[in-house]
Amino acid sequence: MEEQDVIKSLAALAHPVRLKVFRALVVTSASGLTPGSMAEALEMPQNTLSFHLKELANAGLVTQERSSRNIVYRAAYDRMNALLGYLTENCCAGAECALPSTAAACGC
Repeated sequence: MEEQDVIKSLAALAHPVRLKVFRALVVTSASGLTPGSMAEALEMPQNTLSFHLKELANAGLVTQERSSRNIVYRAAYDRMNALLGYLTENCCAGAECALPSTAAACGC
């Protein structure tokens, strides 16, 4: 995953509503959700949901597929896994990420 893709994905998830929408899609697994069912379950207006779904789709974190008269949104697990892999691989160059206890205790 390229650094620009990571930034785009993290920026999309850095909004409370988008994180909530993404989490709802991850929980539903491959079955996905329609915008109507998501809006009802998350108790938000459909136009607000639509805006946030567009941002998640632009970041590549959700996919959409037409199913009859509905559009079904699903979490893009491959993109999510690539993001997690990038963060894991690049976290503190493999060293422990926590501050030493002495630095934490002094408020540094």
